[in-house]
Amino acid sequence: MKTKVGIIYSSVDGHTLKICKKLNGLFNENQIETELFSIDTFTEEISKYHTLIIGASIRYGNHKTNVTQFIQTNKNELNKITTAFFSVNLVARKKEKNSINTNPYFIKFIKKVNWNADFQEVFAGKLDYNSYSFFDKIMIKLIMKLTHGPTKSDVPIEYTDWNKVEQFGLKIIANYKNTNQK
Repeated sequence: MKTKVGIIYSSVDGHTLKICKKLNGLFNENQIETELFSIDTFTEEISKYHTLIIGASIRYGNHKTNVTQFIQTNKNELNKITTAFFSVNLVARKKEKNSINTNPYFIKFIKKVNWNADFQEVFAGKLDYNSYSFFDKIMIKLIMKLTHGPTKSDVPIEYTDWNKVEQFGLKIIANYKNTNQK
């Protein structure tokens, strides 16, 4: 019986990793063994996991190329186990764009990879102008201006709904416990 849960993240500024660590903690609280990996270092056999969770952030409207490549390369193996995928982006800060059915980046990505995880979610990310490079700061301010978001802030603004993250994790945990008891 496969009992491990793998959590893979692709994070530009570290916020997707923070969400993955929150999920990891939730699984540990429920006595479920997990392994946490950057997508850049993941070399394990997918088939050894009961569940594999992939978290990926957006930058300039796209997930990193390695996320797309990973899913397309491993789609057959991913389809043989329980999977979860979540996208982290600032557009999801808006109520009308914070679901898998309304977030344009999530919808575009799922169509591109032609894959649907068993569990899917969209989380709003964090805005932190002080941590961005000069170019990123200018580009993100432009994007925020176009999307009516804040263009000035001396402190990070975290838009993540941590209760939503927890509920996502609890759904996966319930499935894990249900399927592992059979």
